[in-house]
Amino acid sequence: MPRYLTLIRIDEQARENWEPDPGFEQRMGALFQEITQAGVMLETAGLTPSSQGTRVSWADGKVGYTDGPFTETKEVVGGYAILQCKDTAEALEWTRRFLQTHPAGWQVEAEVRQIEEMPEPPK
Repeated sequence: MPRYLTLIRIDEQARENWEPDPGFEQRMGALFQEITQAGVMLETAGLTPSSQGTRVSWADGKVGYTDGPFTETKEVVGGYAILQCKDTAEALEWTRRFLQTHPAGWQVEAEVRQIEEMPEPPK
């Protein structure tokens, strides 16, 4: 079955003012339990703020480093999930359900992309 990477994008400045509603943790916990029991969730995690990160770039034959925060970027990756689904439609359905667990006032975006599987190396 194909695997999908879901990148959760957030506006870090807006995140500072987010207050979860009383049922948020319960809704998220129930969804995570369901998706794990369905054998779909392979891995998930939130990420530390971009102020604790470093971007590494390659240009003109040189490696560059930029320490966060990345103020020129409005949205950053705030978390990820790796799902194993029968098809893209199923991956999108789980992602829709994940986004809908969040309070209505939050702005969260998810990018869903199939992982390109590498062929087995010859033995």
